[in-house]
Amino acid sequence: MSTEKEFETKEENPINNTVEENINEVESASELTIEEQLQEDLAKEKDKFLRLFAEFENYKKRTTKERIDLYKTANQEVLQAMLPVLDDFDRAWVQISKSEDEALKKGVELIHEKLKSTLVSKGLELVDVKAGDDFNADFAEAITQIPSPTEDLKGKIVDVVEKGYKLGDKIIRFPKVVIGN
Repeated sequence: MSTEKEFETKEENPINNTVEENINEVESASELTIEEQLQEDLAKEKDKFLRLFAEFENYKKRTTKERIDLYKTANQEVLQAMLPVLDDFDRAWVQISKSEDEALKKGVELIHEKLKSTLVSKGLELVDVKAGDDFNADFAEAITQIPSPTEDLKGKIVDVVEKGYKLGDKIIRFPKVVIGN
């Protein structure tokens, strides 16, 4: 009897061993897919992280640039309000320079230069256009056209009526010009 039981156990063992091997193979196969799935998930998370990091870096660069631009043009409203005063001062200087009083001319000239240098130190620059230059609508505003006094002034600036100014690279007031037709 014990031999029969031993035989039965021996017979069953190869079958059981095969089933167990199959189960182990299935478990190892499912473990591989779990590992693969985890690696896939990790790769997705890394990609997501890199994209988020790049987006954040772009945000930092953009806000830094905007902040620098804001600092550059923070004075814009004040400078624009001062431009008519500067124009009036320029017109007054033309009239005062015709005066005979040297002390008056010297005093007004000092004040005029101080005002201009203060505005320049705050970033204000004169837009350089003069009579005889080619007209460019990106840098000047044509207020009228007149018949050209000479043939070479056709399509060119004949007169500058009002000076233009820029703050940094941005034009805050376009020069007003007359064009020859």
